[in-house]
Amino acid sequence: MTDSAPAKPRTPRGVQSIETGGAILMALARAGGPLKLRDLAETLGMAAAQLHPYLVSFRNINMVEQTETGQYQLGPFALHLGLTRLRNQNAYRETIRRVPELAEDLGLMVTISVWGLHGPTIVYLQESEARIHSNVAVGGTFMVTMTATGKAFAAFLPGKMTEPLIRTELEGKEPSLYAIPGVSEETFRREVSAVARQGYSVTRDAPIPGVSAIAAPVFDHTGTVQLVVTVIGPTNFIDLSERGPCLTRLMGFTEALSRDLGHIEGA
Repeated sequence: MTDSAPAKPRTPRGVQSIETGGAILMALARAGGPLKLRDLAETLGMAAAQLHPYLVSFRNINMVEQTETGQYQLGPFALHLGLTRLRNQNAYRETIRRVPELAEDLGLMVTISVWGLHGPTIVYLQESEARIHSNVAVGGTFMVTMTATGKAFAAFLPGKMTEPLIRTELEGKEPSLYAIPGVSEETFRREVSAVARQGYSVTRDAPIPGVSAIAAPVFDHTGTVQLVVTVIGPTNFIDLSERGPCLTRLMGFTEALSRDLGHIEGA
């Protein structure tokens, strides 16, 4: 008698109309402004006649409102829900809660850094089996011009915050944390521009030979960088490729965190 295959876990049934309603609200949020009925229907791939009853119901509970010109946008109740969510959300606390799983999945060190008085400052560190010999420690700082973390901050924070420290490092006024020459300004600016386009920063064998890193920012609902999450490991152990598991997992991690903090990509 053969053993029967284990039954696959059943996916809980949801309410289709609620999920459709959620897609409608997300489309309005992403629009960043009022939309005509036909434009919203086109965005969702729905018939206007099918969409309209949802909008009527949402208007009845103030989730959606109409402008004087008849266009649709999120209403007062949507604002109330959003503010309630934001009051209960903390970027640092939420990141710390999730980081151990990321470090375990990748088998690499993960750091959380914020922008402090002395630049990128490590506020949390999750060790892994692939331990590295470096000066990475809670309370320590990363150089802006020579590290993946620093370049991520330089790419996404306002220049008035980062430029004074960048100039100090580039002009050699601040002693290097690493026993290697600093980068040229031309190279640094080019690298930061690339980080701003692609949304993440990578360093290979730098600033510490044999150690590489990938860093990505976490944004809040205003589009402001709250912190940077960095994956660090031995160069022969960390996959730095664009489609590799380290980068895809890290970007999925930071993008999910940003969404949970109210950030809407492209809004």
